[in-house]
Formats: sequence, C-alpha cells, structure tokens
Amino acid sequence: MKLTNQQLRFFETFGFLKFPGLFKDDVDQVTEAFEGVWSASGRQHDHKERSMIAPFADLSDYLSGLLDDDRVDGVVSSILGDDYNYAGSDGDYYVGDTKWHSDHPASAPYRSLKIAFYLDPVTRDTGCLRVIPGSCHRGDGYTEALDEAVRVTAESRPEEHWGVSGGEVPAYAIESEPGDMLLFNHKTKHSSWGGGDRRRMFTYNFDQHFDGEMIGSLKELLKSRKERGDEGPYGEAMLRTAGPERRRHLEQRLQVWEGSAA
Repeated sequence: MKLTNQQLRFFETFGFLKFPGLFKDDVDQVTEAFEGVWSASGRQHDHKERSMIAPFADLSDYLSGLLDDDRVDGVVSSILGDDYNYAGSDGDYYVGDTKWHSDHPASAPYRSLKIAFYLDPVTRDTGCLRVIPGSCHRGDGYTEALDEAVRVTAESRPEEHWGVSGGEVPAYAIESEPGDMLLFNHKTKHSSWGGGDRRRMFTYNFDQHFDGEMIGSLKELLKSRKERGDEGPYGEAMLRTAGPERRRHLEQRLQVWEGSAA
C-alpha cells in the first residue's frame, strides 16, 4: 500500500497521517495478541502510572507478522525507502496526561517514524494523540522554538513558558477508534490529555538505512538499549518468524549490535 503523492506531501509538511479503519477487520486478532503478550509477561497494570513492555510486538508471532503486511511495509517504504530499518516496538497501558515531547530531537540527522494503534476509543478529551503540525523540520526556527520549550522531556511545563496549560497548546487532536492506524514523524511534538487509567496502545518504530558516517547515529541509538540490559535489538518471535524480506529490515541493527558493521 504505497502512499499517494498527496499523502506524502501531507506527511512531509505536517509530520503525521491517520488511516481510519485500515485494520478494522483485524481488531479482534490484534487485541488478542496484545493481551497475550501482557499475560505471558506476568506483569500487572496498577492503573497508577504508565506500564510498558519493550520489545513488545517482537514477542508475538502475529504482531511480528504485521511488519510483513503491505499496509505497514508499503507505508513505511514510501517514506523511508525500501531499505528502511525496523527499530523496535513497545506496548503500553497509559494513565492520565502525557506531556509535550518528541521521541527524537529535531537536530537528529536521520529520518524516523512511528506507527501507533490505540485499542480503545480515544477523543480529544479522553487521551487521544495530539500533535503540533509542522513541528518536525530540522533547522526550522518554529521547530527549534518548540524544541527549546519542551526539551524532549516529560518535565516540560507549557504554563511557565507560554502561560497556558499543556492541554491548551495549539495542536491537532487525532481522535481514534480501534482499527485506525496512526503514523507520525519521531520529531513531531506530541502529547495526550484527559485520558483514563487504562489506555491500551502499541507501536512500531522505524528509521532509515544508515549510510557512511551516519552509522555513528545508529550506534548511539543502540547504546541506550545495551545500557538498560537488552540482550539484542529484537525479540525472539520477531527473529524466528522473519523471512528474507523482513530480515532485510533487521540486518543492519543486528550487525551494529554485534559489532560487525563499519
């Protein structure tokens, strides 16, 4: 499923896209797989703060297989090229507000993005994803001003910087139903406000193939995962079920992790 020229222009300009109902026929299987990973982990969500498992989709044969689905692969390759890297996944129970932040700083020289699935209906006032359109452009004064305001940290306090609460910051609310697929640039500033204590969401993360001197950026991205004690860049099911096409999107991170890449 390749993106149209209009969709590509929208994403490049505003930093996000929504695909309503793209997985509506798969919601039951996706939800069952989500709950299966949580059940197998033995962990319990306490409803007090965000609970997360990472890697996540990598622990499920079914969720790993969605990377081969043209609805995912086609969209990602439209933006990052056919040699993109799969970067990982997390599965979450969100609680309350998520303050303004971006997943990667605007200064990062590489391109990367996230695909997100919410498994519960979320609206503007019940914790849906909010984005600041156009807040993802490296070297842009608008983006740099927002970077300074939020500092890519959960400690950002918009009321101290702009005189308004986080929920009043001008933004676009991407209201979502189970079965919708959301896509956004990792550098896009985003948040959520007014949510309950059990919002289920999981994501896939992707970045471009790293060439030449940019290998150093990939090494830095993997460094934090090694420091937290990860045994490798991917989970068991992701590797075991990978065919040649998926392996293409795993190989560079595996090589860098093992120290065999230049």
